[in-house]
Amino acid sequence: MKKVVISLLLVGLVMLVTSPVVFAKSDKDKPTHAVGIELVKKVTLKGPQARGGKTVPGAATGILGNPGSGTKYAIVVGISDYPGTASDLTYADDDAYEVSTTLIGVYGYSKDNIRLLTDSDASWSAIKGAIDDLKGTAGSNDEVVFFFSGHGAKGKADDGDKETVDEAIVTHQDGKLAYIWDGDLRSWFNNFPTSRVVFIFDSCLAGGMDDLKATGRVICMACSETGLSYEGPQWGSGHGQFTYYLIEEGMRYGWAEKYDSLVNRTDVTVEEAFDYAKANCKYQAPTISDSFTNDLLLGY
Repeated sequence: MKKVVISLLLVGLVMLVTSPVVFAKSDKDKPTHAVGIELVKKVTLKGPQARGGKTVPGAATGILGNPGSGTKYAIVVGISDYPGTASDLTYADDDAYEVSTTLIGVYGYSKDNIRLLTDSDASWSAIKGAIDDLKGTAGSNDEVVFFFSGHGAKGKADDGDKETVDEAIVTHQDGKLAYIWDGDLRSWFNNFPTSRVVFIFDSCLAGGMDDLKATGRVICMACSETGLSYEGPQWGSGHGQFTYYLIEEGMRYGWAEKYDSLVNRTDVTVEEAFDYAKANCKYQAPTISDSFTNDLLLGY
């Protein structure tokens, strides 16, 4: 009997040694597992008050695309207060408030249809929950804006794609930094009910978020997938540089308007605002992925 037990134990030990390692499937309700993570912090600069005003030819065509006939929704995220103090920013939450104000005041969004998540409220689970909720609410003719201002990161994540290097937006969960990877966002927005979606990322490595590309979507990114993003008091009363030129000067003040909107309004299209931001941003090179036919006018 002892020989049998010993034999079974030896067989078990051999199986433990020789059997391939099998990883458990990622928990969809927890941050994705990743290795080699490098936090790439948005840079806070001080300097003289910025002056804009330049426009350049680029993404805008001057031709309006098809209007959206449904409800307008937005998820607006800005994180200045990260867990601890080492990763804190100063103006990312102000960016979020600026976006919300502009969507309501300029483009006719209802406050009730904007999910504004800042600082402690902008956890990984809260952002995912907001996207899941909207995915179950939005219809085929509705319009959706997703905005993020905060830090970026890179690493190798088990997020469903085959990229050697993945990019992420940085949030928090249970008192620790948490990362929403490009593949996560692509999965969360997969089969979204509407094809009228605008993404805006004001974070380092933002150009890596072009994985979200799909028909009808416009992705405005503050820099390349290897670049830095900047914030400071010189941009307005304090903003991310990209958000300031794209949203505050470009859209809210209307300085980015280059073409007549042809709808008896002077609202700036997303592409006009991007061209304006690209012309005026210093130290960073905004990028765009535009799969919407012609120009997208929010609220139209």
